[in-house]
Amino acid sequence: MEELAEVYARSLFEVARDTQKLDVVREQLGQISDAVAADRDLQTFFFSPYFSSEEKEQGLARAFTGIDETVSNFLGLLIEKHRMPVLFRVKQRYESMWQEENKVLPVQITSAVALDEDTIRSVGDRIGERTGRRIQLTSAVDPDILGGLVLRVGNSVADASIRNRLDNLRRQVARG
Repeated sequence: MEELAEVYARSLFEVARDTQKLDVVREQLGQISDAVAADRDLQTFFFSPYFSSEEKEQGLARAFTGIDETVSNFLGLLIEKHRMPVLFRVKQRYESMWQEENKVLPVQITSAVALDEDTIRSVGDRIGERTGRRIQLTSAVDPDILGGLVLRVGNSVADASIRNRLDNLRRQVARG
């Protein structure tokens, strides 16, 4: 299923790049995917074999008005080929390709207490300087880490939390 999502996402991405609609397609694909994910009735309708492709295409036109022709054609293709369940993975792959194309690096900062905006921005700026990429910065609070920071930079995690240090110490004592 992953390979299928990759093929569909790559095709959609290339069409969107060729027509200079990368951002529009990303936004609309995300909105539609999120709407389907949030509504059990939409999932049943679009994923069920009991409804015909024609019914699904009519439902798509009624449920999502004003969508770009590229997105509409793509969703029509998924419906026609009975591949709508792959929509969520296509969205994820498209998002990854979009971030790579735009040199965007997602960074999440998790701390035990809320950090001020200047501190968060400073950490993001430093990561941006070192990587040479534009940073998409988010922050979260998780009291379970006790203190310190957990940085998720792309697919990498740097865990400098007190909880992680205590867990490491506990493992060393248990081995010793």
